Amino acid sequence: MYLPHGRNYNNQHFTLDIVRKFILATESVACLNGALSHLQNIWEEIGIPEDQRLQRTEVVKKHIKDLLDMMIAEEEHLRERLKKSIDMCHSELDTVCQELNVLPCLELNSGLSLLEKELRTQLEVLIKEKKERLQELKCLREKDEDFCDILCITPYSIDTDFVPSINQLDAYRQYIASLNEEKERRWAEFVNIKKQIIICMDELDQLPETSFEKDVICEDEEAFCLSNENILGLNTLLQQLEIRRAQNEAKSSELRDQIVNLWNRLQFSQEERDVFAVHMTGSRATTMRALQTELVRLEELKLQNMKNVIEAIRQEMTFYWEKCFLSTEQRQAFAPYYDEDCSEDLLQLHELEINRLKKYYQTHQELFEGVCKWEENWKLYLALENKASDPNRFTNRGGNLLKEEKQRTKLYKMLPKLEEELKVQIDAWEQANGSQFQVNGQNFIAYVEEQWELHRMEKEREKQDRQLKKNKQIEEEMLYGSSSKTPSKRRFNGPNTPGKVRKLNGTSISSATPNSTLRSTFAVSVCRSPISRPPLSGCKPGQSLRTPGRSATKPPRFGLNERNKENVSHLNGIGMAMSGASTSITTPQRNLSINSVATTYSEFAVILLFAVVYQSFCKHGTAYLFLPLE
Repeated sequence: MYLPHGRNYNNQHFTLDIVRKFILATESVACLNGALSHLQNIWEEIGIPEDQRLQRTEVVKKHIKDLLDMMIAEEEHLRERLKKSIDMCHSELDTVCQELNVLPCLELNSGLSLLEKELRTQLEVLIKEKKERLQELKCLREKDEDFCDILCITPYSIDTDFVPSINQLDAYRQYIASLNEEKERRWAEFVNIKKQIIICMDELDQLPETSFEKDVICEDEEAFCLSNENILGLNTLLQQLEIRRAQNEAKSSELRDQIVNLWNRLQFSQEERDVFAVHMTGSRATTMRALQTELVRLEELKLQNMKNVIEAIRQEMTFYWEKCFLSTEQRQAFAPYYDEDCSEDLLQLHELEINRLKKYYQTHQELFEGVCKWEENWKLYLALENKASDPNRFTNRGGNLLKEEKQRTKLYKMLPKLEEELKVQIDAWEQANGSQFQVNGQNFIAYVEEQWELHRMEKEREKQDRQLKKNKQIEEEMLYGSSSKTPSKRRFNGPNTPGKVRKLNGTSISSATPNSTLRSTFAVSVCRSPISRPPLSGCKPGQSLRTPGRSATKPPRFGLNERNKENVSHLNGIGMAMSGASTSITTPQRNLSINSVATTYSEFAVILLFAVVYQSFCKHGTAYLFLPLE
């Protein structure tokens, strides 16, 4: 069946209700009329007179009226009861809504029974929520009290006489969660600190003395109050114990250092030291007592071996003098160092001085280590510089020459940076100490500059020595001729030795010069002159000219002889000869050849000048031919 929507549906529904009521009323009247008619028929058959029948009809009417009145009264009572229930629900709903801080629900536009049922349902829901909130508040309150007992804090501020709102319960739950986290944090901190306290007390051989220490160490952990004051007290106790332990460790370390120093000074063997090795670790009270006992024993031995101990201290003092870069004047300032009268006072002075040096070195250790690093790098740089100037370095194999050159370049770049860093540190040190930092009795920067200047002067001196040696070699070659370095023009049929050198006047001349490969460019040939030449100094008249120290029975120099032949033939070819020169080839014993080591014309002119000087010196004993060679 199709049911219309909206107003049409409502109107039709209202019409149907009216029709249904009319039908019911009609049926009720018809039923009553039928019943009365049936009663009349019965009464007629019975023969009841008319007046009795009227009476009986009145009775029926009365019964019907009483029944209807009773039904009406019952329904009115029901209506009143519903109204009272609705009023009561309204009142309770208002109270509960106010307690729960919620808005009441809207009433439905319906009958009293439906309204009463809806209100009663709403009231039951709100009462249930109220009970749940109160129950949760109770649980949170119990947890809060437990945390307050454990953490020693005040309870959460909330009114338990009223029903808490949802926001209040959420805030309370978050607060309880934070208390739980704080409890876990304090508990972990307590357990950790307690372990450390037990370790410290065990190392210190200490038992709990105060009530607080006994509560921490001896009592049950669950019973310990995790208040801020107790946690602070735990930290304070741990700090005190750690300070005492650190003091004991420092004292033990100091005692061990003194013992080791005395062992060294008294020259104890390793076996004697190993006997006491069990006490050389740890800082317990028993260990410290053993260390103190050993130190007293060693002090007594020290007094018995005064001289050896003083000598050992002096050796250690020398070591620290070197580490601190003290000058000779600063070292000599400690006069007891040179006192040979060994006494207890002298020993005490030495101990005070060595302790002062150690403290001085430890205070400025970083600065001294920087200076020492510069010294080591400087010495390495000088060593590499010396290797770089060694001509035999080219015989090296394995790539060491390249490695050394890279290392030398690296040091050359690193040294100025290191010097700059040290300069900054030294400036800060001088400002802080109000004195000048010295290395070997002079300012470090001046010392560095002096080292660089000495190095530069040494390089310059070596350069001058090389130049003088080169000039001397040129003079000797002008006087006696240069030895052939070409393997194809060896003078003897001996072993093939490229490094063989020619000796002049008993002195070895370098087997190779940078300009020896250019000697084929120019040459000066010396030919015998018909004019007699006076002998050289140191030679008797009549002796043949030869290099001092050579054997007179040496074979002729065929290499030079062949070269002279080439020079003469070239001279004949170009027609250049000086006056008085002989075109004939002299004997090999009297032929001398001077090979040029010049690389430029100016150097060649210098060589010619030496030749002219030599000619003047020999008083025209020979004739000179200037032969340009191809």
